[in-house]
Amino acid sequence: MYRRHFVKLSASAMATLLFSRITHAESADNRMNLPDEVWAQSGGEWYRLKQTGNSVFTFADTEVSLKFNANTLGVYLQSPATALTGLRFRWKYAVKTSAKSLGDSWERTYGDAGWKSIAAGIKNAWYVLLHDDIQTACFGVKTGCNTICWWTVNPDSLELAMDTHSGGKGVELGPRKLHAADIVTTQSTAAETPFLTARRFCKMMCEKPRLPKQPVYGINDWYYAYGNNSAKLIKEQTALMAGLVTDTDNRPFSVIDAGWAVYSPYLPGDGGWADDFSKPNDKFKDMHLMAGDIVKLGMRPGLWTRALCAKYNDNQNLLLPKIKGRDDPKNPVLDPTIPENIERVKYNIALYRQWGYQMVKHDYSTYDITGKWGFEMTDSITQPGWGFNDKSKTTAEVINHLYRSIREAAGDMYIIGCNTMSHLSAGVFELNRIGDDTSGKEWARTRKMGVNTVGCRMPQHNTFYAVDGDCVGLTDQVPWDKNKQWMQLLAESSAPLFISAQPDALGPEQREFVKQCFAKAAKVQPVGEPLDWLTNPLPAKWRLNDREVDFDWG
Repeated sequence: MYRRHFVKLSASAMATLLFSRITHAESADNRMNLPDEVWAQSGGEWYRLKQTGNSVFTFADTEVSLKFNANTLGVYLQSPATALTGLRFRWKYAVKTSAKSLGDSWERTYGDAGWKSIAAGIKNAWYVLLHDDIQTACFGVKTGCNTICWWTVNPDSLELAMDTHSGGKGVELGPRKLHAADIVTTQSTAAETPFLTARRFCKMMCEKPRLPKQPVYGINDWYYAYGNNSAKLIKEQTALMAGLVTDTDNRPFSVIDAGWAVYSPYLPGDGGWADDFSKPNDKFKDMHLMAGDIVKLGMRPGLWTRALCAKYNDNQNLLLPKIKGRDDPKNPVLDPTIPENIERVKYNIALYRQWGYQMVKHDYSTYDITGKWGFEMTDSITQPGWGFNDKSKTTAEVINHLYRSIREAAGDMYIIGCNTMSHLSAGVFELNRIGDDTSGKEWARTRKMGVNTVGCRMPQHNTFYAVDGDCVGLTDQVPWDKNKQWMQLLAESSAPLFISAQPDALGPEQREFVKQCFAKAAKVQPVGEPLDWLTNPLPAKWRLNDREVDFDWG
């Protein structure tokens, strides 16, 4: 490394431990050097590629070319005859064993986010941040990439893996060249906290986020109805909560969750698996009328859906094959590589807009495609051996196409991705559910899934999308003193605030506090900063609206 580069990269000797031999800078921007090793995988076997040009690595018919573009290192893959399952890049690297790392999650977090001690072999989805008490170094890939990526920090190396599976088999690229991903990196400046560095890095990874025009807040029926909803219940709840709204320039949303669509004959009463998400069941009858009633009551209508849910009698040729986690014959899943299925998804999304809904929350697509929840994706993203109808696209490309199709059909409706691949959602959807379900039944679950995920993924707020930490389950089963704090954090951090309120749990104190929180959530506010997130996976000290606030999560 040239001395002028060293001076630009490091203000202290400690910084060289984070960046030496792995990056260089032509200007104020950092850029990854070429890797020391490049590997490809096919048929379960890894083989090392030989560097045959300045930035080209080859083995047999496989060619990986690396291209410097501004402050990124682009990765391009060709493999006309060999079905590839992955790429791996290795940089010689050393970092203090006392340093901590923070990675992202494939889709939602499951109460498992936080800064952790460096451990070899740990998969850090999409990006990894390293902090040594003096500086923060960041390594990641740009959002919308065409492979599923993760970083591992080892005692003597930093590695980036790119999963190129198509379902459970290697992708068959044929003659085309795949733009696999763009690698980006940066380090903290003298004035930055790790949180501010993380936010700046998120902006580097997602240069064009698609964000709501105004702050999003409102109500959702799930955490007191749990699918046992109806048009009558939604109207009563909307009317009750609309009376607590004071900001008429930014109306709240009333989101109808699972339970509105026609049931599958195999699963009567199961709102999470409907037979046809273009038709309401007898409890709702007319969804266009339902949307109009919500508007008349003073809120904006929103709707939940499950995009890849197939009908009970769909032709088997339209379905994804049965695998572990996706093998219940009562739950057939549409193959998103079949154009007919994508047109069905688009039709449903466009229909909701015609009905008058202004926001749609689509759910379960990662699980329906892979047969796994994010916390189960330890050894692999999905089960081996199965394939999509179109074997020429990577799983990431298939997911990207699904998301962009939903986006196209939605028009100006807001979209909330739930159980969506985070890095592929950014720049496409206005909001993303960043954690697993909170609860209207037990505070411990809300603390684990809500507080943890908002505390650790807040750097993504308004840099990737608006981060939805899920609802305040305001019921008589959850202590009010805890729910009150959770509501305050969401209302004052600028993150979306959704409340699931059991009418019997809304006493005078609760109503007044909801009214105050609605008023705050309706306004643009500074992004809340967790002050103790380096040491506490349930951050209790926050900077909210330029003041420090302490919470007691119990």
